[in-house]
Amino acid sequence: MGFSVTRTAQSLVSPWEPTPSDTLSLSIIDRVPGLRHLVRSLHVFKHGQEPAKVIKEALSKALVPYYPFAGRFVDSEHGDVRIACTGEGAWFVEATANCSLEDVRYLDHPLMIPQDELLPKPGPELDPLDLPLMMQVTEFTCGGFVVGLISIHTIADGLGAAQFVAAIGEFARNRAKPTVDPVWARELIPSPPKLPPGPPLVFPSFKLQHSTMDISQDRINQVKAQFFEQFGQRCSAFDVSVAKTWQARTRAIKLDPDVDVHVCFFASTRHLLHQVLPAEGAGYYGNCFYPVTVTAPSSKVASAELVEVVKMIKDAKARLPADFARWVVGDFKEEPYQLSFTYDSLFVSDWTRLGFLEVDYGWGMPIHVIPFAYQEFMAVAIIGAPPKPKKDARLMTQCVEKEHLEAFQDEMKTF
Repeated sequence: MGFSVTRTAQSLVSPWEPTPSDTLSLSIIDRVPGLRHLVRSLHVFKHGQEPAKVIKEALSKALVPYYPFAGRFVDSEHGDVRIACTGEGAWFVEATANCSLEDVRYLDHPLMIPQDELLPKPGPELDPLDLPLMMQVTEFTCGGFVVGLISIHTIADGLGAAQFVAAIGEFARNRAKPTVDPVWARELIPSPPKLPPGPPLVFPSFKLQHSTMDISQDRINQVKAQFFEQFGQRCSAFDVSVAKTWQARTRAIKLDPDVDVHVCFFASTRHLLHQVLPAEGAGYYGNCFYPVTVTAPSSKVASAELVEVVKMIKDAKARLPADFARWVVGDFKEEPYQLSFTYDSLFVSDWTRLGFLEVDYGWGMPIHVIPFAYQEFMAVAIIGAPPKPKKDARLMTQCVEKEHLEAFQDEMKTF
């Protein structure tokens, strides 16, 4: 018998109490082209008691302080996107699976149930790009459950989305209010002078292949030790993972030696806005990041020792405060948020420190969180974690086309 999921109920969940009905403007970072896309993830929990019922009620309560999530994206007369706080609600789906989580290896890779069966699917009358949030709770025969989340990046970055989901967990645990009070305050985000508009942003359509692999913690520690020995500085598992992935991909795609390759990751800037955001950004759930980009000739990245590529990553991170400060006052020649989605660019997202792994609906934290890559126009690598109790780093990529996949995987295996 095959494993299957049956959706048993679906509806819009509105806020528990009346909420404001205004239209909210978004920040200049929220409105970055390319952020209006679906962010999809699965969150695996080993135990629960009527989790769909409990989480549905908790979602309704969380939508009171986080009422913009119950609204809809609308385009203003000025052409920018805003949030109409209509109170219509978030889309919520209840489902059951015909197996236990153990039967499907707690959704370890490769998935034994298609992700689309575990992610919410809106009714035909709803445009998913207008809904800030959709959620599906699938209950398994063992008593465990999976929360499938789809949110729109425009309303919140990863830290902000995890903050909201953590609040749902707190209401599910019968807390009277969230530990962290949500802060909208999009007007506090700097809005430097704009450069003259350039050519229209191009969204190419690559045929990027999925690949998942685990990176040994022991090997990461070895590279960290080598880096310290050579440079007298410490580096992080993130630095090592990004460096190895960028180098492996650069070697695999074999561009001309003098062609520049790029790796970009999105660093939180809440701590750099402590003068305008409360308590170094505590509670602020909008997009608050800066694209940190490293650029180097293909030949340099491909031929360098791995610790030298790690140094490139660390040096770029160290420039963040100065680069962001220049952007705030308009001291830039190229708009850093105007991203280029070309095949020579790799985008990296780290899901290990956002807060999703600490969400608790009342029966403990998830044993597995599975994020999915974003769009076909972005070559993406996502750093996550394998199911507990495994300790290694997990790398989920959608970053090379079929002709380069085997070479990329072989390069990663040398790590």
